Amino acid sequence: MSGESIVRFAPPVVERIDRGNGAFLLRSPQPLAPHARSTGEWLAAWARRAPQRVFLAERAAGGWRTVTYGQALAAARAIGTALIERGLSADRPVVVLSHNGVDHALLALAAQYAGVPYAPISPAYSLLSSDHAKLRAIFALLAPGLVFADDAAKFGKALAAVGGGFELVASRNAPAGATSFETLLATRADAAIDAASAAVAPESIAKILFTSGSTGEPKGVINTHRMLTANQQMILQCWPFLEDEPPVIVDWLPWNHTFGANHNFNLVLANGGTLYIDEGKPAPGLIERTVANLREIAPNLYFNVPRGFDMLLPFLESDATFAAHFFSRLKVIFYAGAALPQNLWERLERLAARLGRRVALASAWGSTETAPLVTSVHFPIERAGVIGLPAPGTELLFVPSGDKLEMRVRGPNVTPGYFKRPDLTAAAFDAEGFYKIGDAGRLADPNDPSRGVVFDGRIAEDFKLTSGTWVHVGSLRVRAIAALAPVAQDVVVAGHDRERVGLLVFPNAAGCASLCPDLPASTPLAVLINDARVRARVAEGLAALAREGRGSSNYATRALLLAEPPSIDANEITDKGYINQRAVLARRAADVQSLYREPPPPQVIELPR
Repeated sequence: MSGESIVRFAPPVVERIDRGNGAFLLRSPQPLAPHARSTGEWLAAWARRAPQRVFLAERAAGGWRTVTYGQALAAARAIGTALIERGLSADRPVVVLSHNGVDHALLALAAQYAGVPYAPISPAYSLLSSDHAKLRAIFALLAPGLVFADDAAKFGKALAAVGGGFELVASRNAPAGATSFETLLATRADAAIDAASAAVAPESIAKILFTSGSTGEPKGVINTHRMLTANQQMILQCWPFLEDEPPVIVDWLPWNHTFGANHNFNLVLANGGTLYIDEGKPAPGLIERTVANLREIAPNLYFNVPRGFDMLLPFLESDATFAAHFFSRLKVIFYAGAALPQNLWERLERLAARLGRRVALASAWGSTETAPLVTSVHFPIERAGVIGLPAPGTELLFVPSGDKLEMRVRGPNVTPGYFKRPDLTAAAFDAEGFYKIGDAGRLADPNDPSRGVVFDGRIAEDFKLTSGTWVHVGSLRVRAIAALAPVAQDVVVAGHDRERVGLLVFPNAAGCASLCPDLPASTPLAVLINDARVRARVAEGLAALAREGRGSSNYATRALLLAEPPSIDANEITDKGYINQRAVLARRAADVQSLYREPPPPQVIELPR
């Protein structure tokens, strides 16, 4: 997959401006081209150009429920009229509690078309939380005028927890006093929606996305229309091949996150593509739904997070017919959200090579506050870790921070701030207006910036051992997951102010079971992780890390397998499967103590001597 690009990428060129004291700026020499005023302009444009083309599809009884571009615009105008009639605004926005779905999409499109801010909230805050504390904090901040739940019964406990003061709209199981989604859809569009759509300005709020960060209550990130439309223009200029063939994607990534919504959903909308909504996800019992959808629909672009590839690959590797279909028109495999472990990269390459296919592996980097893309991989890369080059219109500033370079961002894709939190907004930007994203980066080749930027971890996650040596958590985590395969689903790196590094390991149940083929499929995880074969594999992985590591900061001497999964209420994990290092270490302080107890307790696995 390395070598000459198989798709039409932009040339990898970049300008470097040295600022002294080790700081420097990277930016694209290609100016950002004009872009749409609002997201509604995309929808109107494709409804004119390709009204019969399928835009959205979701599983329904007997097949797929589809919505064309023409139908989507008509629905957005009808629902948008209903929102205007209700006097909704930034002071009384729309809140969506539901998973991805056609009704959710139509309401989101309508709100943006009408200039009404909307906020999609993680369903986990409603369905997996035991106290609904985060959900109640979000409702207190937003004071919504309308709340949508696709299934009011399913979200009943969450709705009861947040109280009233808003109109409830539901597609199914609407209780007495609630409004059916069909009522909104049946509203007759009038001149008011056309006037409202024309009044949407680039600086108007399109949506509010919530991110918890490391600790504390969720923060509402303002996403303006300018942020979203500028970001898609940036992507198009990096990936001009999007003009050659409309994107067709099968995607599960949630729309309450910037990756699934701003990057993927908007990429389809901006380029006149088709989105098959995948009701599966990378979790036991749900990955099978993703596989079923991909057996039927072959995408030409495929997006996922590392955990998703980890769970999908065994199905592709064990079924040649499925693999051949999956790769039949695939041009780009894209990963983001976390670094892709090298073993997954190599398995994808081997699989494509076995089928005689050439597919580009690509990535990008950014955050909820940057809409999300800042850097893009638009050139062949040979291994995971490279996050590309700054997209047109963005400036990427590198500032020395300890022995790392902190990255800061400025451009039209950057948020103006946090909703109703001027204190958080002020703290997020430096004196020059650069957003302080909190990540570190370095040049892949210090003598040739065009080779791209390498992600170098989170500044706040890194720590020092008692020797004074820095432990770079991000890179060690990726290496550890690869070394402990197939046992480790994810790892948390411990060792702050201690002599050596230790690992808390969240196990992969299927991977552990594969090492114990004689045990029943129903064997509990707590039993699997204490099996001698699983423990031996972890010990082998620790030894492999030590062999490749140079110095005590580059490998771990002990590991502890955790039977309890990460908690979303405790902010240990997001619904996309991202682990919050700081929250896990704080909540599981007793487990960290076990790692460093002398002599170690029986459950701790030591590096073989």
